[in-house]
Amino acid sequence: MSMFKSITIGQYVPGDSLLHKLDARAKFIALILLIITVFTIRSFTGYLVLAAVVFTLLKTSRLPLPYFFRGLRPVFYILMFTVIVHFFMTKGGQTWFRIGFLSIDSYGVYLGVFMALRIIFLVVATSLLTLTTSPIALTDGLEYLMKPLKRIGVPSHEIAMMMTIALRFIPTLMEEAEKIMKAQMARGADFESGNIFRRAKNMIPLLVPLFVSAFRRADDLAIAMESRCYRGGEGRTRLRELSAAPRDYYAILLSALFLTTFILLKI
Repeated sequence: MSMFKSITIGQYVPGDSLLHKLDARAKFIALILLIITVFTIRSFTGYLVLAAVVFTLLKTSRLPLPYFFRGLRPVFYILMFTVIVHFFMTKGGQTWFRIGFLSIDSYGVYLGVFMALRIIFLVVATSLLTLTTSPIALTDGLEYLMKPLKRIGVPSHEIAMMMTIALRFIPTLMEEAEKIMKAQMARGADFESGNIFRRAKNMIPLLVPLFVSAFRRADDLAIAMESRCYRGGEGRTRLRELSAAPRDYYAILLSALFLTTFILLKI
């Protein structure tokens, strides 16, 4: 149950920090450039520099640092799986451990830790965006950036709305899952004992009512939107129009310079 409480992606924490005040479009562009930067890094030195930058951004958000790292708990098993697969499947360098046909080489350890760090930075960066940007601002910013795609028939508003609703309801579904798990445990269900296959089978009493609840919630949301005469983005007005300030352009420029520096230095 502690895993459900650790979900930070999709949550928004109000604040008055510089990151909170940035335009959603600028934060989207900066996040994309940061993600590209993560994939261009070729050494641990690059990750060290990136860690210093990300730490500065986390401090700038004025949100508790443990709040961000707590969001890594749900991806812990993904990280472990990534590390273990690279340990045993990637060959090269000096052999550190061998038992039968299984072996751990130095290059496998290097690549496993390297990929795990990549996942950590991606999760933290995405959490930073959602924690400092309201769902409405996320929808408006994403829709604005997807406007050019409308010329080829892509429903940018509807896609932005669906993505934002999906992010917004991640914490809600996790809270619902926690309630269902507690109710099932009160009825004698056991989600922790046994091997991995037994645990997966024991999750069925949790997943079935969770899916039913998710579909019921989606139906209620659709009825609520229709009752408010929602018909898509055509002719739709906004209470708060997006307006870019000089700080937004500076943020994009710094992100672009950061990416360019990594590409040129090849670190």
